[in-house]
Amino acid sequence: MRIQPLIYVLLWLLIMAACTPSPSNYNANNHQGKNNPMDVKKGDTGVLFESFFPGSIEISIGAIGDLLIHNRVYEDAATEDGYDFTPMFEPVTSYLQGPTITIANQETVIGGEDIGLSSYPRFNSPYALADAIQQSGVDLVTMANNHILDRGETAIQNAIRYYEKIGMEYTGSFKSREDRNQIRVIETDEGISVAFLSYTYGTNGIPTPAGKDYLVNRMDWEQIKQDVQKAEKLADVTVLSYHFGSEYERFASSEQKQLAQYAANMGVEVVIGHHPHVLQPLEWLEGKDGNQTLVAYSLGNFLSGQNTLYRRIGGMLQFSIEKDLQDQHVKVHSPAFLPTFVDYQIKNGRMTGFKVLPLHKVSESQLSHVNKHQNEIKEHLSRRLSELQFLDKE
Repeated sequence: MRIQPLIYVLLWLLIMAACTPSPSNYNANNHQGKNNPMDVKKGDTGVLFESFFPGSIEISIGAIGDLLIHNRVYEDAATEDGYDFTPMFEPVTSYLQGPTITIANQETVIGGEDIGLSSYPRFNSPYALADAIQQSGVDLVTMANNHILDRGETAIQNAIRYYEKIGMEYTGSFKSREDRNQIRVIETDEGISVAFLSYTYGTNGIPTPAGKDYLVNRMDWEQIKQDVQKAEKLADVTVLSYHFGSEYERFASSEQKQLAQYAANMGVEVVIGHHPHVLQPLEWLEGKDGNQTLVAYSLGNFLSGQNTLYRRIGGMLQFSIEKDLQDQHVKVHSPAFLPTFVDYQIKNGRMTGFKVLPLHKVSESQLSHVNKHQNEIKEHLSRRLSELQFLDKE
């Protein structure tokens, strides 16, 4: 049977039919930033071919800063039958749900109420926090940080069991050696795979239990190298999270820059930093092979009970990843940022009514001189990344 010529004829007829716009099904308001196969001019077969056979695919990734749950935060989330953090994230939920993948730094372990909740200096948070961030759009949490061992192995294993129960991906802390050896890779429906790694500078002097180094990824340069090499073989893109730097410092230290360059030299596409609890400027670094690595040294606090100005301002980094389907080349582009503000009220001497707000929606009554602060934050974040866009347009 001569099937191949028939296929060519049918394809030609399909192209000719589609190239003639039909007033009945053309909608100028139905673009939403994506290719519309009907939005072509007569004879514009190149656009049509690209619609049917795209030359590239694309996803976006969002990343938020520290979830540092002090007792004043979880007490504010208390209900008659447990805890509910969802109202705190409601003002930013649409932003968190926007990217293809959204990740968060879970600074305080969610070991649950059974072992007793606790605050600084040794934190333990309710399981309900995991439910809230998942419902708000978070797909993966990084766990390697200086507070991961605050309540010992029990809290870690409790947290991991709960993450697995609700289907939340995690990395940086693991339940076993076998679990640790599995690089976390998320395969997107669009066809781009992303590997996530997470490491911390230390655990506030608390030693890892003997023979259980899988409980926390520490900054062992050789181990990082091995993990990155593995991740690069398994995924199109590697996103590496470091818990590093000095607390409350608004600029990256030489050690942060050295570790970020180390990642860039290995071909890591994106480096995301946590721990300083304040925002630090972003930049591109060039790796030894000429590759470009996007670096966010610190995303600040996303939700916490800290009360000074810069510790209340955090945000969500968002960027796009494009994969060329011909040569399989992957490119990170279009970095953007949503500055956020942790709002609360003081009632009877207590902090209450915690909410994470987009900074551009904060009123003067909530933050004096808010426009001045917003402009200063934008300038601060983009001083080394002039192309940085801000997600403050409705």
